[in-house]
Amino acid sequence: MIKENNKSCAVIGAGISGIAASIRMRNKGYKVTVYEANSFPGGKLSTETNNGYRFDMGPSVFTMPHYVDELFRISGKEPREHFNYIQLDPVYHYFFEDGTRLDSYHGKEKFAEQLASKTGDSKEDIIKYLDKTETIYKLTEEVFLKNSLHRLRNFFTWPILRGILNFGKIGAFDTMNGANEKAFKDHRLIKIFNRYSTYNGSSPYLSPATLNVIAHVEIVKGAFYPVGGMFSITDSLVKLAKDIGVEFKFSTPVREILIENKKVTGVRTDHGKEAHDIVISNMDVYNSYQKLMPAVKKPVKSLDQPKSSSGIIFYWGIKKEFSELGLHNILFSENYEAEFDTIFSKKTIYHDPTIYLNITSKHTPTDAPPGAENWFSFINVPNNSGQDWNKLVDEAREHMINKINRILKTDIRPLIDAELVFDPRVIEKRTSSAFGAIYGNSSNNKFAAFLRHANFSKDIKGLYFCGGSVHPGPSIPLCLLSAKITTGLIK
Repeated sequence: MIKENNKSCAVIGAGISGIAASIRMRNKGYKVTVYEANSFPGGKLSTETNNGYRFDMGPSVFTMPHYVDELFRISGKEPREHFNYIQLDPVYHYFFEDGTRLDSYHGKEKFAEQLASKTGDSKEDIIKYLDKTETIYKLTEEVFLKNSLHRLRNFFTWPILRGILNFGKIGAFDTMNGANEKAFKDHRLIKIFNRYSTYNGSSPYLSPATLNVIAHVEIVKGAFYPVGGMFSITDSLVKLAKDIGVEFKFSTPVREILIENKKVTGVRTDHGKEAHDIVISNMDVYNSYQKLMPAVKKPVKSLDQPKSSSGIIFYWGIKKEFSELGLHNILFSENYEAEFDTIFSKKTIYHDPTIYLNITSKHTPTDAPPGAENWFSFINVPNNSGQDWNKLVDEAREHMINKINRILKTDIRPLIDAELVFDPRVIEKRTSSAFGAIYGNSSNNKFAAFLRHANFSKDIKGLYFCGGSVHPGPSIPLCLLSAKITTGLIK
C-alpha cells in the first residue's frame, strides 16, 4: 500500500529510465506525471511494424533482468505474473571474412572451451581473462554502478573506498584493445572482446580497459531474451506504472522546466504550466539544458565532452529463413582499427563495416510472416555533425548488402520485403538524443565515467536527471540503475 505524501513529481520522457523513475517515485508516495513528446512510450526501447514484420527499434541485448524484476517487487507484484524472459545459450554468432564462425556461450567454462577449440588461444588463458574481468566488476560495481559519484559522503563507505584503493587494478590506465592484445594472440578473439566498447558508443582503441567488464556481465552473468521481444520490457513497466497510479501524458512535449529562486516549480507544456515539487528529466541531459532551461548556466565539463557514436539501422523484412543465424549475430570488419578510426577521426562511415543483425523472429515467430525473418541490421557510424546522411545511408546500404552476401554466400536484394531506415538525424528527432549520439558522451578517455553529468542539479533544488546520458551510463541495466540512484537521492 502506497503511503501518499501530498507532493508531486514530473518525469520528462517515457524512456526506460523515466518509466522506472516514475514507478520508484510513486512508491515513495508522490503523485507522478510522465510527459512524453512521442505518442508512444519507450524512447529508444520502442517498437514498429511494417508489412507484417515487427521490429524492436533500439536496445536489443538484455542483461541483469533482476533490475526489472525489482520494480515489480517494490510495487508488491510478482514479476513472473507480468514479465518473463529466457536465458540465451549461445548468445552470439560471430562471422569473420576468412570464413570462421564462432559462437559465444554462457558461462566461463563453456565459453572458453568453445572459443579455444577454434582459435589460437588456450582455454586457460580465456578463463584467466574472464576472471580478471570479474575482479574489475567486483571492484567497480559499488563505485560506478550503484551509487552517485557526485556525493562526497558516498566515498566514505567501505565498498567504494575499496574500489578507489584498488583503482590500479581496474584497467583505467590501459585501453581495451591494449589489454586484449596482451591477453590474446588470436585477432578474432581480440575483436570479440574489443567489440564491447560499442555497447556505450566508444572505440576500443581509446576507451579504458575497465570497460572489458561488460564481457563479464554478458558472458558470466548471462544474456536474456524477454518473452515477446524487447518492447515487452517497456510494455510491462508502463502497465505496472499505470496500475500503481502513475499518469502518462503522451504527445505532450515539455517546453520548459519552470524555475524560481533556484528551485523547480513545475513544467510548461503546450497546454500551460503545471506545478510540481520535483522534476526528473529523462531527456538527454544536453538537450535538457539547451531546450528546457536555456537561461540556466550549463555545466560545461559534463555537457561538452565528446559524444558517442550513432548508428544507421535498416529494419529489413527478409523473405527467407537463415538457419546459420541466431538472435544476435556479428559480421566483423576485416580491419577493425580502421573502422573505428573512420568513425571517430574521419567522422564518416567505413566501406567494410561491422554489421550487427538482431532477429527476434528466431524466438518470437509472429514477428515475421511464415518462412521470413525480421532483421534489425545495424552499423556504427559517427554522430551527426552535418554529414550528407542521404548519401551515407545509400552507401551504407550497398556496403551492408555486399558484406552480408559475401559472408553468408547469398543474395538478399530480392529477399527484402520491407524496409525502415534510421540514421543519426532520425534518432535525434525521435529520441531527443543530442547529435543523434545514441549513448550520450563517449567513453574515449579514462576519466569519462567521472565526467558524466550527476543525477541531480547542484544549483537548482528539486531538479534531477536519469537515463543513459547521465551517471552511470547507457544500456538497459544502467538506465534502470540510473533511475534507482536518482530517486534514492530524493528524500
